[in-house]
Amino acid sequence: MKLRPSYDADLDALSQALIHMGALAADAIARTLTALKTGDRAMAQSVIDADAEVDRAERDIEHRCLTLLLCQQPVAGDLRKVSTAIKMITDIERVGDAAADIAEIGLHMKDTKLPAALPHIEKMAETAQKMVEDAIRAYVDEDLQLAADVIQRDDEVDAGFNAVKGEIAQLLSKDIDDAVDCLMIAKYLERLGDHAVNICEWVQFYKTGVHKNEKIL
Repeated sequence: MKLRPSYDADLDALSQALIHMGALAADAIARTLTALKTGDRAMAQSVIDADAEVDRAERDIEHRCLTLLLCQQPVAGDLRKVSTAIKMITDIERVGDAAADIAEIGLHMKDTKLPAALPHIEKMAETAQKMVEDAIRAYVDEDLQLAADVIQRDDEVDAGFNAVKGEIAQLLSKDIDDAVDCLMIAKYLERLGDHAVNICEWVQFYKTGVHKNEKIL
C-alpha cells in the first residue's frame, strides 16, 4: 500500500524532471555542434551560460529523490527507480558540463569553427548527441533494447576518436593550437558517449535489478 495518495504523482513528477534535465543536456550538445560548424560565438556562449540551468535541474532532482526516500521509503521497483534517478543525474550533469567545455574551447579557436580537415569530429558529435537522447528515451520508455543499442554504439564514438587522432596528427604540421583544441574537443565527445552508456546501464539496473553483471537489488 502506498503511504500517501500523491505517491504515484511524486514518482511521475520525478520522471518528468529527469526528462527535462536530459533534454537540456541534449540541447546543449546540439547547440554546441551548431556553434562549432558555423563559428557562431553567440550560440557557443549561450551553451556556457545555460549550463547553470542543468545544474539547477540536478539539485531539484536530488531534492525530489531524497524527499521520496525519507518520506515514502520506497521498496523494490520504486526504490530502483529513485536510485536510478540519483545515479543518472550525475552523468546528465556531466554531459552538460562537457557541452559547455566544448563550447568554451570553440570560442578560443582562431575562427571558432572546426577545421575542414577533421570530418570525424562532426560525426562523433552527432553520434554522441543521439546516444544521449536515446539513453534518456530508454529510461522514459523503460526500453531495455534501446539501452543495449546505445551501449553498442559507444564503439562508433571510440572508433571516431581514433580516426580524429589520425587526422590531428596531420593537422599538427599546419596549426598546433587548433590541433590541440580539436583533440580536447574529441576527448570530450568520447566522454559524452561514456556518459550515455552509464545512463543506459542504470536503465538496465532499474528494469532488472542488475548493474554491470552484479545483482544489487
